[in-house]
Amino acid sequence: MTGETTDGRTDAPATSKPAQRSGFVALIGAPNAGKSTLINQLVGAKVSIVTHKVQTTRTQIRGIVMHGASQIVFIDTPGIFQPKRALDRAMVTSAWSGSGDADITALLIDAERGLKGDAAAILDKLADVKGRKILILNKVDRVDPPSLLALAASATQVCAFEKVFMISALNGSGCADIISWLAEALPLGPWYYPEDQLSDLPMKLTAAEVTREKLMLRLHQELPYSSHVETESWEEKAKSVRIQQVIYVEREAHKKIMIGAKGATLRAIGEAARKDLAEILGKQVHLFLFVKVRENWVNDPERYREMGLEFPG
Repeated sequence: MTGETTDGRTDAPATSKPAQRSGFVALIGAPNAGKSTLINQLVGAKVSIVTHKVQTTRTQIRGIVMHGASQIVFIDTPGIFQPKRALDRAMVTSAWSGSGDADITALLIDAERGLKGDAAAILDKLADVKGRKILILNKVDRVDPPSLLALAASATQVCAFEKVFMISALNGSGCADIISWLAEALPLGPWYYPEDQLSDLPMKLTAAEVTREKLMLRLHQELPYSSHVETESWEEKAKSVRIQQVIYVEREAHKKIMIGAKGATLRAIGEAARKDLAEILGKQVHLFLFVKVRENWVNDPERYREMGLEFPG
């Protein structure tokens, strides 16, 4: 509303707040392309576990970023690869379903590896997927500029990308550009989550993921891929929380590796997980870990439900 003042000047109209935008961005790519590292970098907090072992992320994990009046909900999906087992198939299905449900799909490619193996196969399939797409080349600090331009050109010949970003997920270079662009590109609409929420992952599942990260970092060369962590109990008080978790392995020999001599390995895993959880929760954490053998758990539908995956029938 405008009006005239006593000296003849016209009041400027009241400025209105910018319209809210919100939407989902699915981050897909080959295993170890750096998706979890990028999600954590964009969110500014740890919402997805990161290890040197491939196929670490098993289900869709959402990280939420606020930028101005825009809420960007990133979906960290499992790495897409050629599945061989039931768990592999469930993870790959989860990744592609995340892309199908998103407003924008972001393909992350390791610039050092380029379009090889799984990355090439994903790019070919993504070309046939409807919807908006962007390309993110990661680890660009390790590749010379001419090679990066050639890689971007090769990828865009296969799939129509609206935008190409060149970043380092590890040090954050270029990540602000992704946030700024997405904040303007997402559709108009109300926010999906409260302004101060960083993830929609239930805290019990977050705690299990933190412990799984620590055991994989500790035992990635000794323990097979098929281990699983479940949070069995959660007792929260004003200044502390008591968490009891079970680590499932497939064989008795794996249990011995997990526990270690006189329980040293399990204690180290628990201490590392407890430290991270205390920082995340902002209170004292009492963490109790138990190891159980459950043969062939990778074919147990109940374990898939616990991970948020659909059992491949």
